[in-house]
Amino acid sequence: MAEPSEREEQGGHEPESIYRRTAKEGERRLSRPALQLGATSFVAGIDVVFGIIALAVANHLVSARFGPQLGDLAGALAFGSAFVFIVVGRSELFTENFLVPIAGMNARSRRDWYKLAELWTISPIVNILGGFILILIVTSNGVLPEGTGAAITTIVERYDNNDVATAFASAIAAGALITLMTWLVEGIEHLGVNVFCAWLVGALLALGTFNHVIVVTLQYLMAIRYGADVGWEDAISNFGVAAIGNLLGGVCFVTLTRMGQATAASRA
Repeated sequence: MAEPSEREEQGGHEPESIYRRTAKEGERRLSRPALQLGATSFVAGIDVVFGIIALAVANHLVSARFGPQLGDLAGALAFGSAFVFIVVGRSELFTENFLVPIAGMNARSRRDWYKLAELWTISPIVNILGGFILILIVTSNGVLPEGTGAAITTIVERYDNNDVATAFASAIAAGALITLMTWLVEGIEHLGVNVFCAWLVGALLALGTFNHVIVVTLQYLMAIRYGADVGWEDAISNFGVAAIGNLLGGVCFVTLTRMGQATAASRA
């Protein structure tokens, strides 16, 4: 079997090579000051809102001409742009901080545990803050095309009709999906392929209406601004359910299994 250095020369796509790159990036994230974390998290919220705008506008325009099913498909394909913005622009969603920092942390270091807690606290709050500020601007009268509000309201009402068990299960899937994206992005050092992976994952997230804590919370806030029959308490309640589900899906379904895959491959 080839040595690690030889495998890296051959492409470096083996699990242990991907894991080493992921751990290195995780160490970098854990060493950043809070201000840098806040800045990258703030712009990630803005990136998500631009994706939501694309989703709602595409959904409305296509639904009006071809019906709601094709409208949903067009909206999902358009929403994939949000994750392209995030990956190419190196901004940072809360759900991107499961696999990468865990791979890079020293489990015996109190500092690393503190920095992980900081990541998991600051990033979701600032994601929402950045996105909400943009929402306040774009939902002002006449900024977005007519029909955008109706489209986002319909989408949010689907989430709001789910019971807690359904919302939680959907959140587990969302967490696993986005954490899988981080593994793929770290494993493939080619911008074009990374862009495609990011777009595909974003489109699948929207197409499956998976309960992503940041995306869905910002959709709730936009729908509230447009007068939807949902309230702040609904957005806050779903935030809690989605955050726990995303964390469980990302850590248990992807992070731990990929770490095990890399460890087993390195011993082979």
